[in-house]
Formats: sequence, C-alpha cells, structure tokens
Amino acid sequence: MSPSALAVLVPVTVAASLWVGTGVSASASNAAAAAVPRTQELALLLGPHEAMSRPAKSSTAIQLVNPKRPLTGEQTALPVIGHRTGAHGTQWLHVMLPGRPDGHTGWIERTGTAHAVTPWHIVVDTALRRVTVYRDGDRVRTIEAIVGKPSTPTPDGEFFVEEVVELRPNDVGAPYALALSARSAVYQEFDGGPGQIALHGLANIGGVLGTAASHGCVRLDGSAMTWLVTRIGPGVPVTITSRAGST
Repeated sequence: MSPSALAVLVPVTVAASLWVGTGVSASASNAAAAAVPRTQELALLLGPHEAMSRPAKSSTAIQLVNPKRPLTGEQTALPVIGHRTGAHGTQWLHVMLPGRPDGHTGWIERTGTAHAVTPWHIVVDTALRRVTVYRDGDRVRTIEAIVGKPSTPTPDGEFFVEEVVELRPNDVGAPYALALSARSAVYQEFDGGPGQIALHGLANIGGVLGTAASHGCVRLDGSAMTWLVTRIGPGVPVTITSRAGST
C-alpha cells in the first residue's frame, strides 16, 4: 500500500478492546498457541514522553513520543515489556517504540500514562501467507493473506498496531488499514511516506490471497479487515515471522 495515502484520511472509531485493570486468565486452546501471551500490558500516553536508553533521566534520549498518532489522532498505546524503579523512586516502563529502527525499545516514566491490557495478539506467518488472530492466548481466526514479495519482504519481528485507519472507497487498500510500528527494510520512503508496514484490504490494488506479491504490507480480504477493526486497537502486539508454523 501507499502509506502516505493514509495521511489525508479521517479516523475510524473502533472497539479498541483495551481492558483497563488486570488481565483475563485463560488457558490456551492448543499447544500451537502456547507461545502467544494471554494478555499484553499497555501504556496509554497522556502527554508527550521522552523515551530514554536506560531507566534514568541522565541516560540518552532516544525519541520523543507524542500522545496522539499522526494519521488519526488516536491515543498512543505502547506495549510494556518491563518495569524498573529508578533513582528517588521514579517508576519506569520499558516500552516498544514506533518507527525506525524496527523493534527498538526505550524507557519512559510511568507518570503521565494510563494502564491498560489487551487480550489480542496477531501473528503474521509470511511463509504460510496467513494471519492468525489470538484472544487470551486462544486461536480465534486464521486468515489467508498476501505478503511481501521476495524483493520487498514483509519484515520479521515483534511489532504493534500504531493506529487504525478508515480508508475511503477509492483509496488503495480500502476499507481499513492497521498501521504497524514496522517499517520496510527496502523502502526508507514510499510515495512520500516512511515505508510504514500495514495490514489492509484489497480494494483498488487486488492480488491473489495466499501469494507473496506486495511491497511489504499484508493484504487481507475486505471482510476480514472489517472483522479485525471491530476488535483490534492501538497497542495490540503483532508478531511477524517467516518460520512456517512457528506459532
């Protein structure tokens, strides 16, 4: 898809499925889901945060993370992967960060954040060319997909949904896009955008499901995208793997 096309679109209101409070306890329905966590803690940013290289104010600043996403204005939700108490009792959160380099992380102060938990997790298997959706560690749905072609592969790694975008009927990739924290390893820039990877529909671009034919994004049938955006919101973790059947 053309990530820059998203910049002119209006936001969509969806059920973000962020459960404030403690996670829901549920056992995985099968052994294949064992590697997928039941829940993911999220930090909802209430204001701008400087992400640091270590849990200390004296450490190196990595990037400024704004409380609203650039395309839709949705609240920024960052997956939390660790905690630390620093000098003078300051509480720090180790979080995944959007943008380049892929999969980078940093530390932000807990102050100025709200706590949430999501039970959702998406796994993109580029070898099998499918997307599997989990809730509470249980496999909910497996969807056939189009993934990046060999010259412009969909990047492997641990990512998250940055924002959910409603596309106009004549936009490439309609009806919806889940814009990810992942970026293309081939395109530093694509059609004026940052080479951002997304899950999106087939409208106005087409393709045969179950093939590797995209510029790096993951294309799904429009009905599957509609199903996703009623359940998936910002911060939901997305694992992309090229190891067939690894989940």
